[in-house]
Amino acid sequence: MTSATDGPNTLAEAIDVIEDTYAYLLAYAAQGRARDESGDDSVRDSLERADAGLAIVAAMAPSGDPDHAAFIDVVRQDAVRARTALRFVMAQRAIGSQIIDNLNASIHLRTLLTDLFLVDEALKISGN
Repeated sequence: MTSATDGPNTLAEAIDVIEDTYAYLLAYAAQGRARDESGDDSVRDSLERADAGLAIVAAMAPSGDPDHAAFIDVVRQDAVRARTALRFVMAQRAIGSQIIDNLNASIHLRTLLTDLFLVDEALKISGN
């Protein structure tokens, strides 16, 4: 697992960071905050780690198998879309619970999470 200041280095770490960030964002959205606060566990830190994880997912190399390659291409596209939404939120002056709730509900983020659950399980089955 990565620390608060480190980003993920592998695909498996990237998936973990993205999934962990989503769980954190669900809790953050429920807090009713008007704006974010600085600190080691700030929402911006979590979003930055997720952004680093999304960069790894978006750069995944397809395998030689045509079916795998086609799905990896879809996952990469979904990662780019989710990353765009995440960066839009990061660019805001204040990040309150409502905008995070809207990000959590974004079809782009939800689609990517579903993709990653499938990829993560495939990695576990294949021993990678």
